Amino acid sequence: MDIKKVLVMGAGTMGSGIAQLVAQNGIQAVLVDLRDDILQGALTKVEKGMKKRVEKGKMTEEQVRDIMSRISVTTDMGTAVAGCDFVIEAVLEDVKLKQEVFSKLDALAGEGVILATNTTACSISEIASAVKNPERVIGMHFFNPPVVMKLVEIMPALQTAPETVERTRAFAEVLGKEPVVTVKEGIAGIASRVLAALLNEAVWVLEEGIGTAQDIDRAMKLGANQPMGPLELIDLIGVDIHLAKTETLYSKLGDARYRPCYLLKKMVAAGYLGRKAGKGFYDYSQDPPVPTRL
Repeated sequence: MDIKKVLVMGAGTMGSGIAQLVAQNGIQAVLVDLRDDILQGALTKVEKGMKKRVEKGKMTEEQVRDIMSRISVTTDMGTAVAGCDFVIEAVLEDVKLKQEVFSKLDALAGEGVILATNTTACSISEIASAVKNPERVIGMHFFNPPVVMKLVEIMPALQTAPETVERTRAFAEVLGKEPVVTVKEGIAGIASRVLAALLNEAVWVLEEGIGTAQDIDRAMKLGANQPMGPLELIDLIGVDIHLAKTETLYSKLGDARYRPCYLLKKMVAAGYLGRKAGKGFYDYSQDPPVPTRL
């Protein structure tokens, strides 16, 4: 599959990680966001992460420079989309915002360019309804961190053309991923939907005082053989991202398994967003991190 340039819309944790993944596979990545400081922060984070791997002997300085040379940034969507072969959107989990972004991308991107969304909870069919060529819209969900996690879930909207599905599957394989294509669209797909209920229950167990954050994470690592505890994982994903996902699932499905705990809303209001903010269920200003008083 001849993909030479990919536009990644949104320079948050997932967007910057996807851009790094694309660049690591020898493809030019253009990272787009609203503000220069966000973009520069994303570049710094990507480079810092790779330099840690250099320190561990897993990468060389030359490899870091080579990968960084393939990542460019801009606030101008129109300039960025020129010459792109594939687009991946990773903005906030807000269907109206995504519809607005896709409407603009649809008008700017070449006819054969696939418009993929990394959404975990928004309806892909709703997003596709905002464009003139909905057959080229598809869900392509990477897992955090994108450079490490092998799974990419590919989910067609009602309007998605079979050719779009196959081309997206092939691109995922080019990136070294193992794609799982869902039979049909369903809120949050497979892994994220199952995981959302598990993570949500962990927050409720904490809120009810059944165990401390450390107790809950240790129990799940030792008892369920999970590499990371559920509260640690929410901190990695982002408390705000997890809250948005559960709110969407609860709204769409009406299932109590996804009813978000009020503790999550308090944490978001306080700015306790997880690792990216330095504090979530754990306080990352200390090494090793300690549970936050909640």
